[in-house]
Amino acid sequence: MKAEAPPFPAEWRIESARQIADTVAGSVHEVTLPDGAVAVVKHLKPKVLEDSLRGADFLAWRDGVGCVKLLARSGAMLLMEHAGRTTLRDHLETRGDDDATRIAAEVLLAYHHPSQAPPPASLLPLPRYFASLFTKAELDRRANLASPYAEAAAIAEALIGDQQDIRPLHGDLHHENIVHGPRGWLVIDPAALIGDAALDAANMFSNPLDRFDLTRNEERIAGMAGIFAQTLGRDVRTILRYAFAYGCLSAAWHDEDGSVEERDNELGVAAAIRRVLRQA
Repeated sequence: MKAEAPPFPAEWRIESARQIADTVAGSVHEVTLPDGAVAVVKHLKPKVLEDSLRGADFLAWRDGVGCVKLLARSGAMLLMEHAGRTTLRDHLETRGDDDATRIAAEVLLAYHHPSQAPPPASLLPLPRYFASLFTKAELDRRANLASPYAEAAAIAEALIGDQQDIRPLHGDLHHENIVHGPRGWLVIDPAALIGDAALDAANMFSNPLDRFDLTRNEERIAGMAGIFAQTLGRDVRTILRYAFAYGCLSAAWHDEDGSVEERDNELGVAAAIRRVLRQA
């Protein structure tokens, strides 16, 4: 049984609502506005409220450029345009992985487009973003454990110390966060970081999460790195280094949560990226 819709702000004049998702970040309702337009309300959960509000700041700053448009916000509620019903995961299943990757690269360029407005002060810098990886690497070093975390942490530190093309980043780009609708392909649910543009391609290598035939395929990894390197005007090794560091960061998050299977899945992807990196 689905939970009842929360009380929406009266000024939004919501005509009707139905829950379409309930995630760690919040419950999502498809709503009808007075003019008949369909929109989305996300009711944010306390556990990740700070991160979600940071994402709202990013959406407000982008004002619909490459991203779903934030229409209004009130406390822990966000009213957004309806981005569409087709995800990039859906597109991958019908049109193939290469086409999906090229679309992701085009979307990335769209929301990376320069803005005349200053970026939000709330954006998370990369040293803080990678904190869990640095902590895990230090714990393993002290325990004399051989693990990929120390190598990934060293790579992340080097990358952070030599960032290029620093800009606001989505920070969680993947196939379920890229949606097609009336305005074309848009991104939703930004993590809202600030740092090297190459980091924004990193999570794509770990996705779709259940497609190990893709995420651990070295030919796919090399091809994806080539597409993002060309898109961003960067070298392939930088793209792969960010992807490897991110894979181990994600594994460190799962380790903190006690999610052993998810942790090992991420480490499997990171190991495949490392093999490609060593040959690049």
